[in-house]
Amino acid sequence: MKYRNEVKYIITKNQAKILMQKLNLIMDLDTNTKDNSYIIKSLYFDNVNQDSYYEKLDGILYRKKYRIRLYNKDSNFIRLECKYKHNNMTSKEQALINKDICDKITKGNYDIDTKDDTLNKFLCDMKVRHLIPSVIVEYERVAYTYPVSTVRITFDFNIKSGIYNYNLFDSNSILTNVLDDNLVVLEVKFDNVLPIHIANVIETIPSYRQAVSKFALCRELK
Repeated sequence: MKYRNEVKYIITKNQAKILMQKLNLIMDLDTNTKDNSYIIKSLYFDNVNQDSYYEKLDGILYRKKYRIRLYNKDSNFIRLECKYKHNNMTSKEQALINKDICDKITKGNYDIDTKDDTLNKFLCDMKVRHLIPSVIVEYERVAYTYPVSTVRITFDFNIKSGIYNYNLFDSNSILTNVLDDNLVVLEVKFDNVLPIHIANVIETIPSYRQAVSKFALCRELK
């Protein structure tokens, strides 16, 4: 399993604006971007004891969590992901699923015939760990990429929590902001070493690293 570095910060919208202006000169916008940003909506899973949530709060060095993710609310492209965390390193397994499979999973139906390893692992964990829907997380993302060391820098705005409605496709669900409107989550991801010219740009903005989790922020509202 290939792990990547992941560093997170909380910055202001003005700081984000300045950083993006600088990154526009040296990095490319993500190919999924439309009108400079896109919407991510994810349904996270946890067990009845909320182990994933409390492992995050307790700072457990090695942990994993599952989510089903939509981009720009497109129900024709649905991704199941398992994100592994080992200290400041992350790795991810993913599988494409359709809406029918997503609906079955959300309702706790394990009767799904698949040869996909990631989906099979998830179904097994659902049975063994009794995973159930935990919280919906939605936000607007601006993402930049750079080929050397596979750098990816993202700015996440307007982070919202869907506390009790677990329907990813419900456009009328009530969402609640979890951060001050002026704050943005900045994530810097890279394989080995962050190229010096990109690191220098990031360092121009006064900030400090935080082990911030959008999942935990949204789950706290429960």
